Amino acid sequence: MNSRRNFIQKSLQVGLTAGMATYLPGFGLTNPENTKEKMNRIKVNLPANFGLGGVAIGNGFRPTTDEQAQLALEGAWEAGVRFFDTSPWYGLGLSERRFGRFLHNQKREDYVLATKVGRILKAAKGAPTNNSWKKASPFDYEYDYSASGVRRSIEDSLQRMGINSLDIVFIHDLSPENGDMKDNWMEYFKVAAKGAMPELTKMKEEGLIKGWGLGVNRIELILETLKVADPDVCLSATQYSLMYHEDALDRLFPPCEEKGVDIVVGAPLNAGFLAGIDRYNYWGEMPEGFKEKRRQMTEIAKRHGIDLIAAALQFSAAPSVVSAVIPGTRYPDQAKANVAAMKVKIPQAFWEELVEKKLISEKAPWPA
Repeated sequence: MNSRRNFIQKSLQVGLTAGMATYLPGFGLTNPENTKEKMNRIKVNLPANFGLGGVAIGNGFRPTTDEQAQLALEGAWEAGVRFFDTSPWYGLGLSERRFGRFLHNQKREDYVLATKVGRILKAAKGAPTNNSWKKASPFDYEYDYSASGVRRSIEDSLQRMGINSLDIVFIHDLSPENGDMKDNWMEYFKVAAKGAMPELTKMKEEGLIKGWGLGVNRIELILETLKVADPDVCLSATQYSLMYHEDALDRLFPPCEEKGVDIVVGAPLNAGFLAGIDRYNYWGEMPEGFKEKRRQMTEIAKRHGIDLIAAALQFSAAPSVVSAVIPGTRYPDQAKANVAAMKVKIPQAFWEELVEKKLISEKAPWPA
């Protein structure tokens, strides 16, 4: 694979020089061409290609208090995390509000922020109960992948967070495993291809965002997007981990590298499974043989004097096309431990044994 493009490390602070209009509907910039030139010059370095995902902060799987969320974000910051990913969907606005409560007290040039579009939140008597969020905010939602929907969603997100700019915007959950869409996902995709995608490209050209892509749990949707648009970076969750990675190696990474599209790996621990929790990904369905595979990996890791979490996080960050991994947490100690895990030296013999026992693909890159 080619050397890492590191989109997230490039062109992320144009908002500091070009500025963002206070009110998004106006969106005025006086000289977009100068903005484009500045986007190519200004860089931000991320520590160890590592970030923090916002699912747990939004009460994913179980409740998190405001105080716990604040401590988790403080712990991540103290450990050096400067890339943060959230979404209106996470806790129905709860994750964004908590991220904003912390980040609005930091210098805007010191961190990189991503959120998502596709759902517009609406005040309701109570949150819908057919989702993974525990004690979510009292909002319902409607899907809107149109150009105007993107602008409204971003404005709403900035107001929830109390900050004035975004770096990356991911089009969220355009996928058949989305229970609201199922087999109709392509109809939503067509709307996004004509609305959200060209509008986000326009916003990038205006200097209002630094890049955009898809945030999905399936490979196919990213591949479809590459056919009709020119994304910069895509968030691929659950698709590249120690447990499951061959499909991404074969089908996702080559076309992304060819087109210069970076990948952010979400759920590198498969929603806690590789940390020892008997829950696989976001839906709870446990593939046959995966517990035994995890047991074997854990034993091999212990023999080599390492923790499986460290191996899993570094494995997901190893491919040249990957610009960041973003595990989530609700605990400050775990946030710090995850950052420390990226610095652990993994013996080459560990990876060799995993390949020998066919626990990982022989095509998978190893951490340097």
